[in-house]
Amino acid sequence: MSHATIQPEGRPSSFDPHHPPEKQYIDDCVHCGFCLPACPTYVLWGDEMDSPRGRIYMIKKAAQGEAPLDARFRTHMDNCLGCMACMTACPSGVEYNKIIEPTRAQIERNLSRSAGESLFRKLLFATFPHPARLRLLAIPLRIYQKSGLRALTHAIGIPRLLPKRFAAMESLLPEVPSSVFSKLPVSIPPRSAQRRRVGMLSGCVQQVFFPHVNAATARVLAAEGCEVIIPREQSCCGALMVHSGVEDGAVALAKKTIAAFEAADVDTIVINSAGCGSTMKEYGHLLRDDSAWAARAAAFSAKCRDISEILSELEPRAHRHPLKLRVAYHDACHLQHAQAVREQPRKLLAGIPELEVAEIPEGSLCCGSAGVYNLLSPGTANQLGDRKVDNLLTTSAQAVLSANPGCLLQLMNGLRRRGMKAIPAFHMIELLDASIRGVSAETLLHGDKTATIEAN
Repeated sequence: MSHATIQPEGRPSSFDPHHPPEKQYIDDCVHCGFCLPACPTYVLWGDEMDSPRGRIYMIKKAAQGEAPLDARFRTHMDNCLGCMACMTACPSGVEYNKIIEPTRAQIERNLSRSAGESLFRKLLFATFPHPARLRLLAIPLRIYQKSGLRALTHAIGIPRLLPKRFAAMESLLPEVPSSVFSKLPVSIPPRSAQRRRVGMLSGCVQQVFFPHVNAATARVLAAEGCEVIIPREQSCCGALMVHSGVEDGAVALAKKTIAAFEAADVDTIVINSAGCGSTMKEYGHLLRDDSAWAARAAAFSAKCRDISEILSELEPRAHRHPLKLRVAYHDACHLQHAQAVREQPRKLLAGIPELEVAEIPEGSLCCGSAGVYNLLSPGTANQLGDRKVDNLLTTSAQAVLSANPGCLLQLMNGLRRRGMKAIPAFHMIELLDASIRGVSAETLLHGDKTATIEAN
């Protein structure tokens, strides 16, 4: 059951009674300030109210009825990327995700936005969580790219004339794969004696625009003795909605996801998208008050593992071929901060002969992707993206790696803005897959990785 909202005698809370930010989490913050240098918006602006400490202070005042839910409050909450770097930095163990996410849900229920803002947000949530819609959208986008129309519009400066948010969408567009309508099999057998039966999340943006990442994930799992089940009935996990305060939509998608993987009867649910993983591991909290789903959600969350976690638990079986390459590894925020998964990807990369992994300065600072933040606040996102690229370029890496599709899009966009198209961005699992299959560094760097999604 949810704890009561802070309500001093005679002073009602500014929050409504449905899942307000809870006193137990708010009171964990001792206002020490260790979070300040970890927070991207505080690093950029130095404004106390745009730090985790400042936001928690504002939330506490609202919970006590001493501050209204108004436009100023909403602006400071909207400015938060939700990267959870403050959770890593906090010596008191404040679970900031359990404070900011219900606060955002309160904002969406109780504060109105401008017509344009509301319409844009509805557009995002009517598109991104729906792979079938994304596939239909991908057809004209592929024509736009392959016909030369995109190059022409950029040459004459048309994107600069678009509203900032639509210009941001255009700039983040990845290369649309030819295999956009292809899907992996429902079941992929292990290539050695079976050790696990795992379910794999196919994702939304991931399965449409990064099918090669899903294919690589399935191949590596099969090579390491896993039977891989990819339920057709799975839906969007609801991560984008959770992070944006659309609670009802997130709850509905969580239930569909749980039911799909329950029917698949798997030992583990493997996730190759950091933002999805952090949300799915919190389903137990999201559905805590639902008597029909709370126990099911908790059991589901206990089975969820990032791909790097499950592979780190398995003694390697598949031979790793050398991959002579210098790469920079970018920690996705929802992996290193929200899930506390940092060493496992590095352990797996260290197992690839001749691969050199460089650390990016300011590695704990967000790249600016943050779900749909780079679409809602493109100016701030680009500042952070440029800062990340500046740090990346100091490593002299031939490629950059991450573990989240949003980060990959943001990094590629930042590199393009700097004219660094020759530095590709890969999911970490793609390098492990290339090493197992004996793909050369040259082929990896210059081959058409979007051309096929076969899992054999």
